[in-house]
Amino acid sequence: MVIHIIDSHIHIWTETQLDALAWHRPSHPLGSQHSVEDYLSSAAITDQEGKYLLRGFVYLEVDRISSVEEQGKKGWSHVLDEISFLARIARGTPVEGEGHVEDHKSLILGFVPWAPVPGGPAVLERYISLVTGRVASSIAHDKEDETWKKLRGFRYLVQDKPGGTMVQPDFVEGLKWLGRQRLTFDLGVDARQGGLGQLKEAVELIKRVNDGVDLEDRVVVIINHLCKPNLHIPPDKLNNHPDFLEWKQLITAMATHSTKTYMKLSGLFSEFPKLPLEYTQGDEQGIINYLVNHAQPWTDVVFDAFGPHRIMFGSDWPVCTIGAGATASKTGGGKRGAWIRWMNVVEKILERRGLSEEERKDVWGGVAVRAYGLDSTL
Repeated sequence: MVIHIIDSHIHIWTETQLDALAWHRPSHPLGSQHSVEDYLSSAAITDQEGKYLLRGFVYLEVDRISSVEEQGKKGWSHVLDEISFLARIARGTPVEGEGHVEDHKSLILGFVPWAPVPGGPAVLERYISLVTGRVASSIAHDKEDETWKKLRGFRYLVQDKPGGTMVQPDFVEGLKWLGRQRLTFDLGVDARQGGLGQLKEAVELIKRVNDGVDLEDRVVVIINHLCKPNLHIPPDKLNNHPDFLEWKQLITAMATHSTKTYMKLSGLFSEFPKLPLEYTQGDEQGIINYLVNHAQPWTDVVFDAFGPHRIMFGSDWPVCTIGAGATASKTGGGKRGAWIRWMNVVEKILERRGLSEEERKDVWGGVAVRAYGLDSTL
């Protein structure tokens, strides 16, 4: 039986949008256009054995220049332009040079743009009134519109924000408001570079947004990239390493506070240390085994905490093309090889967990459908 893949975490931008990206600089390895067409030339639409079929993807915001305040030097202009761009993909109305065509509208199953969550409910209401106008542009301000239905939630990256951001009252109330609107929140923290304090705050955030809230009104929190664990710790040092033990405790706490909290199996290629020299030109299967061995203590923690029915596959394309994905050339060359390498790593992780076929189907696509409320039949 064919397993349908939903890639729950990809990023897209055009050449003309580069100056709107907060992280862009001329020397950045991702500083060029990465379009839907580029993604489809990189991803495995079907694998050689016919086991998998790519059903579609969920777009995540790309950290454009922005601020919680509507006006000012940063403001909301760039992030609202991102909404218009996504709406064109979802409606199948491309602009020349954007790298997508009408048929691609069936592949974008959902999109998760930026939102000024720290501003609280009043600011979010104002922002979403403007988002509605961009999504429904020239059609009708109808939330039953198919394009509007693909807006599944929002993200506000906290991995680079000051300590305490997540536990501010307005931030907490903002997430509660999203829950009442049936909109999800993608949580991006960074255990390695931002420190475990970010995870402690995230645990407290998840606890606060669920305290006293009826189950149906609780916000769905989708945690990105295993919280970017410190994969630079050698695997043979993990069992007694205080950072690993604390990370494990915090991941377990995140899973415990709410059944509406999910984890993305994604984003690890940019977190691995540099591949040992013997693997840089080595056999592709040997590289995959090395990566799985290195990651398995961390992925085991996540599966033990969340279970396969709350974990979803994501490629983090095109970020997966740097770090441990940069040398992936034997399985298709360059960027295409990186996506396939990550897919093969995930396949082996699931195999080692001994998951049933139904559990594997859930990780590859079913969990994303439930968590985001996607309109997709798997």
